[in-house]
Amino acid sequence: MARMIVIYRTPQDRKAFDKHYFEVHIPLAKLLPGLRKYEVSTSPIISPVGWKDAYLVGTLHFDSLDAIKTAFASECGRACAADRRILAPSEVDVQMYLFDDREV
Repeated sequence: MARMIVIYRTPQDRKAFDKHYFEVHIPLAKLLPGLRKYEVSTSPIISPVGWKDAYLVGTLHFDSLDAIKTAFASECGRACAADRRILAPSEVDVQMYLFDDREV
C-alpha cells in the first residue's frame, strides 16, 4: 500500500475552507483513478514537535507510489492539484508526504 498525507494549516476562514473541502475537493478526489480509501482527521490535531496550527489531515490510500503518480497525472489528478490551491494558495499552508508503507 501507499499513502498520500496532506496537512493543512488553520485557514483564515474555517467555514469557507470546510465547505469547499467537503463539498468540492473530496468529491473530486474520490474520482482519482486507483484511490482505495480517503480519510480525514477530526479535531483537535496535536503535535509535540510540528505545526501548532495544523487544521486538517487528509490521508489518501493507493496500491503503490506508481498508482499515486498515475492518479495525479490524470485529468482528475490535475484538477485535484489545482483545486488544492484554492484551499491552500501558499505552499507554507500545506505539507504533503507520499510514501509506500508496510506492516511490521
